[in-house]
Amino acid sequence: MFGDLIALTGRALKKWIRNPAAVLPGFFTALFYLALFGNSFNPTSIIPSSIGGFQLTPAELQSIKTSILTQTFGGAATYISYITAGIICLILVFNMAFGGIDLVLDRQLGFLSTLLTAPISRGSIYFSGVLQNMVKAMSLAFLTFLIAVVLPNGLELGKGFGVLDFIGVFGAFALLAFALSCVFTALALSVKSIDSLVAIVNFATFPLVFTSTALFPVAGFPGWLLSISNVNPISKATDSARLLMINGTLSSSQLSTLAGDGAYLIVFAVVMAILGYIAARKALAPV
Repeated sequence: MFGDLIALTGRALKKWIRNPAAVLPGFFTALFYLALFGNSFNPTSIIPSSIGGFQLTPAELQSIKTSILTQTFGGAATYISYITAGIICLILVFNMAFGGIDLVLDRQLGFLSTLLTAPISRGSIYFSGVLQNMVKAMSLAFLTFLIAVVLPNGLELGKGFGVLDFIGVFGAFALLAFALSCVFTALALSVKSIDSLVAIVNFATFPLVFTSTALFPVAGFPGWLLSISNVNPISKATDSARLLMINGTLSSSQLSTLAGDGAYLIVFAVVMAILGYIAARKALAPV
């Protein structure tokens, strides 16, 4: 099974790497998201330079911006420092959601039927789809992180941010990516056309993203939305990565929050893997 898994995953990744039209848009998407969301959603950019007829000095204006970032955005040095984790999760979600198009094409072109007649386990077919989407999405996540660091007024990591923090950040992203890949790969193997996949994905992804803390702090959420956000796995991954990025060295209460969110993501990933595997085996079963 392991050999089949690697072979099928390698085939898909070679197709991806050899197609610049599939690789390059990921770079520009990361850049555009950071530049556009990081500036258009930035609340500190709309602070007036004068209040009640009194002109604010640059020092006073900066003090107000710092106060907003500290109180509402978790102490982030810049707004892009706050939103980077959310942008990465956004990229992960949409790449996982639409990554199954290749699997639908394999079904339509007859390659999947060929695999089903070969001595290859259904698990290898399913988890190769999960793995290939994860590799693609995590590559883009790492690229987005690098772009955020080098972007002017971009990501400023917290003091003490080190290798373990980096591993923690991308561990949270990887758990979210794995869980979502399990769901959307099973979906891609179950539908018969790209139109059906796109329709379901569009219906599911936008509510999933906008009921999370990926782009907005919970301070502005009404009670009903806060309840949904608290169980949204995108919120858990975003908050975990954001906590490490912004703070670096964590306090005991922050470590407790991080551990709770990490445990939630692990359980979620395991449950989605089991349910996705069951759904995929049913979809791949002979008629």
